[in-house]
Amino acid sequence: MENLRKLIREVPDFPKPGINFYDITTLLKDPDGLRETIDVLKKQCDGLEVDMIIGVESRGFIFAAPLAHQLGAGFIPVRKPKKLPAEKVSISYDLEYGQDTLEMHRDAVGQGHRVLIVDDLLATGGTARAVVDLVESVGGEVAALLFVVELDFLNGRSKFDGYDVRSLIKYDS
Repeated sequence: MENLRKLIREVPDFPKPGINFYDITTLLKDPDGLRETIDVLKKQCDGLEVDMIIGVESRGFIFAAPLAHQLGAGFIPVRKPKKLPAEKVSISYDLEYGQDTLEMHRDAVGQGHRVLIVDDLLATGGTARAVVDLVESVGGEVAALLFVVELDFLNGRSKFDGYDVRSLIKYDS
């Protein structure tokens, strides 16, 4: 994973002073890095049985859609409000600086569907926890959560006791 870590740009003091932002756009523009990321994400899915893969808006889409293709699973976008055209379920959740809402088509996940949740980053875990709650509210089962980057020092993983959480690249500080 060290070669992928080298492709991630660290931007100090973004979006505010004291925050170190891990920018994956530099990884995405590297064809070999992007290919390797998708390949390694697929290997992380060995042994998982999934019906659907959820990508969380917006960077989660980048990884979830090709992963769904490779695994022969369906792809479900979880989006910000007012982006999906059909009947939706939504969830609002707290962020460290306010509140946000996510939506999914009501018929996207069926009763008992095994779902893999994919996003670019696990930080405090608020967004991913909201997606877990959304999936379970419609009768889906979370097979695992999969992230490209995990910020260990923010302890987001603690919101997922009893869940299978996987990540490729971890930062300790």
